[in-house]
Amino acid sequence: MGKFDKYKIDLKGMQADSCKYEFVLDNLFFADIDAPEVQKGKVNVGLVVKKTSRAFELNFQTDGMVWVPCDRCLDDMEQPVSSTDKLLVKFGHEYAEEGDNLIVIPEEEGEINVAWFMYEFIALAIPMKHVHAPGKCNKAMSSKLSKHLRTTPDDEMAEDSFAPEEVGLMNEETETPVDPRWDELKKILDNN
Repeated sequence: MGKFDKYKIDLKGMQADSCKYEFVLDNLFFADIDAPEVQKGKVNVGLVVKKTSRAFELNFQTDGMVWVPCDRCLDDMEQPVSSTDKLLVKFGHEYAEEGDNLIVIPEEEGEINVAWFMYEFIALAIPMKHVHAPGKCNKAMSSKLSKHLRTTPDDEMAEDSFAPEEVGLMNEETETPVDPRWDELKKILDNN
């Protein structure tokens, strides 16, 4: 028996018009799937499969917690995930992915393994930016990071703004900063 056999859904042998499945995805699942976004977690997935006249509708309800590295200090942090996703599956001659949520599977096989789809739904539910709550980051890493940030107590500029001396000289006509690298590029153009 393969490590993902329990995630196979037999669509061809489905007797009722609707079936429900419950999966608990734990650290072993994430280790077996061996993908970079999520390494550990505990996620409950409810799956409802409905048979329609032309296809099968798979509705996934995902709720749980995954551990991902903090973008700021790189320590693992808990990240709640919750999503509702739909997948349409129909029979055809060979396996194909058509569009965002339509999968064609060979009719002679008659089953689909949903392990990778569940993982993708979880990975897509994780926000782009994930950082610890204020004050919860690794203190040693935070102090190293702050050493490399150029901030002074008398700086009144916003974090996203820049100081002209960091970027280069000021252009007298427009009073916008000029990067000194442009001057070097202009010299190359003038020589040609």
